[in-house]
Amino acid sequence: MSGRVGDLSPKQKEALAKFRENVQDVLPTLPNPDDYFLLRWLRARSFDLQKSEAMLRKHVEFRKQKDIDSIISWQPPEVIQQYLSGGMCGYDLDGCPVWYDIIGPLDAKGLLFSATKQDLLRTKMRDCELLLQECGRQTTKVGKKIETITMIYDCEGLGLKHLWKPAVEAYGEFLCMFEENYPETLKRLFVVKANWKEVLLKHISPEQLPVEYGGTMTDPDGNPKCKSKINYGGDIPKKYYVRDQVKQQYEHCVQIARGSSHQVEYEILFPGCVLRWQFASDGADIGFGIFLKTKMGERQRAGEMTEVLSNQRYNAHMVPEDGTLTCSDPGIYVLRFDNTYSFIHAKKVSFTVEVLLPDKASEEKMKQLGAATPK
Repeated sequence: MSGRVGDLSPKQKEALAKFRENVQDVLPTLPNPDDYFLLRWLRARSFDLQKSEAMLRKHVEFRKQKDIDSIISWQPPEVIQQYLSGGMCGYDLDGCPVWYDIIGPLDAKGLLFSATKQDLLRTKMRDCELLLQECGRQTTKVGKKIETITMIYDCEGLGLKHLWKPAVEAYGEFLCMFEENYPETLKRLFVVKANWKEVLLKHISPEQLPVEYGGTMTDPDGNPKCKSKINYGGDIPKKYYVRDQVKQQYEHCVQIARGSSHQVEYEILFPGCVLRWQFASDGADIGFGIFLKTKMGERQRAGEMTEVLSNQRYNAHMVPEDGTLTCSDPGIYVLRFDNTYSFIHAKKVSFTVEVLLPDKASEEKMKQLGAATPK
């Protein structure tokens, strides 16, 4: 198979060999860690071995935290499946998959009122893994290494509604996740509005391009938009909005002063226990992260503890947030609600946290099993 590995300079080949040696302890946890895979991380950091290794090890933790190995079998909520626009359709002239992002009809506000930001990001992670899987199939099919995608970013209809701050922040998080965990996989990006059909046909053959985009491809029923492959979104019915429909009974409710945080501790006695949480905030977003205490007894600041789940801001005032964490080490785990970034508003946060024992956690994380009492 042809590819870019053979084009390396002697110095780059030496760096690749050294890189493989440096990260050999984590390679068994990764799907198909061949030379092409390792080169993506080296190229992303200009063959700086130390930076490339740090980037890859961070990705290994990301895969573990987000359970990426089983993400393809995960099904997004119905509202995301029906209304998150975009999709994979056809291949470019080199055999690389083509992905469409359709911005105009996307109801970003409706999505964030109907699904958690984490489920939206998880859907995007799933899309990335599906695209990598398709690259693997294409590699076998065309007889050369396929490891990149072509993206068509359709901005027709882009307007002020798309610049709603929470939506822009969510998209920024996705781009950051993509750059940090899927480096060197974007081959070419087309941003299309007008006079673009001729340009696409220089890179994608007509039979691999929907009629809607200047090609000859249609769905089996003749639809020129190829809706069986590409979701075109649309306004989300308010029946999907969950904030007012979900009447969750929370065990705890706290008022967190402006510029302050609230910590709740749970002692994990056995490796493999699962922490499960759900929380909602009133009025505005709230930060949330999980840390492992390095000293027993006394309260520690976030910077003095080991970060287990990175602190992020969640739109829990729109949609209640929930999640789980498998605790690989015993110790005191600190769930930290963060309002330090707000200099004006106090935040009311309602939450429930449970600990599932290892034998129960493997059964079904969403069942009402186990309990924990804050220390």
